[in-house]
Order: sequence, then structure tokens, then C-alpha cells
Amino acid sequence: MTQLAGYAGGLLMLLAAAVQAQERVIGAFSEASLAGWEAEVFSGRTQYDLVEEPEVGTVLHARCSDAASGLWRRIEVDLRETPVLEWSWRVDQTFSGIDETVRAGDDYPARVYVVVDGGWRRWRTRAINYVWASEKPAGADWPNAYASQARMLAVRSGSPEVAGQWRRESRNVREDFRRYHGRDVEQIDAVAIMTDCDDTGGEAEAWYGDIRFIASPQD
Repeated sequence: MTQLAGYAGGLLMLLAAAVQAQERVIGAFSEASLAGWEAEVFSGRTQYDLVEEPEVGTVLHARCSDAASGLWRRIEVDLRETPVLEWSWRVDQTFSGIDETVRAGDDYPARVYVVVDGGWRRWRTRAINYVWASEKPAGADWPNAYASQARMLAVRSGSPEVAGQWRRESRNVREDFRRYHGRDVEQIDAVAIMTDCDDTGGEAEAWYGDIRFIASPQD
């Protein structure tokens, strides 16, 4: 019996290790944790707080007023093992009448982005911004107005049908780097969240759920 228990324990450890290898949690907001996240201020401060949402649990709430700052987590993620980024978010209102391809309209109520750090060769840094757009339609992509090394991808767009509703997203980051940057990237070096409204001088509000990388999409 003791030997059988030992085998069972060893099997459980192997199964746990296999599950861990296929999932990398980046933002454990549901556990009321901001461990590993750092503020990055560009123009004024967006307020980020952990809050309780009915029927959802603990999430990250972002509110800005003529400001732009984000939360970064510098963490290496092996895209060969876990290439799929999953997250959930909610936006109640988007901006209106802006051109998101120019600096005057480079504001987004919600964005989650991934970065490949070029180190001292800053020109080799690449990023993909998964944004909740205001005017650009879902599926559109364009270079960032401030840095062409960052590609903007509208995962969602302003729409009364989804205002105030939680939406769950899934993107294969490795495939997206191939498609939008022409690079086969095996590792990303940072993940960031930002709700910004400094270029339009307006206000924005968003909520973010947990963020994780997994081996393949899950229902």
C-alpha cells in the first residue's frame, strides 16, 4: 500500500507539472494580487485599483482623465510552450470622432500588449498592442502613431451591443508576430496594460480580468 501511494503521489506531481507547463499566469487579479506589476508613466497617471465586481469577482479597474500611464510586468514567456494569450476585459464607453492612426487620436480605453525587448538595440524592440478601438473596426491593424515598431490590432471596437459587457479574448501571439512583424518570435519579455486618454484630453474607464498564456485555446 505504501508503494502504491508513492506511485500515486509521483503521478500527481507529474500531472501538476504538466498543467503548469501549459499555463503561465501573468495577471492574477482574481486573487487580489498585483505582484510583479510596475507603473510606467507617460503623461499623468491613470488610476489602477483592484475592485470587486458583482458575479465576476476581483478585477483590475482603470480610470484616466487626460492621462496616460500603464502597468508593466517584465516577464519572459516561452511562446514555443505557451503561445496563446488569454484575457478578459470590459469597456463601457469608447471615444468618438478620433483618428487612431495619428498622435492626436492615439488613445484607447483598454489595451493589453506584449513586448519583445531589443535590449541596447532599441530599434529591434517590437510590440503588439491588442486594443479596444473606438473608430477602427475589429480586425484592423496599423502602426502606432508614436513608434512604428509597435503594431496596433483592434480586437474589439466601439459598439453599443458590447458596452458594459465582459468579453473574453484569445490570441496566438507567436502567429501574430509572424503576421504583423514578419518575425518568428520564440519569447516575449514583457506584458503591459494601459488605459489612456492624454492625446484626446478626455476620460476613459475599463476593467481587466486575469491574464495568462496557455498552450492552446480553451472554451
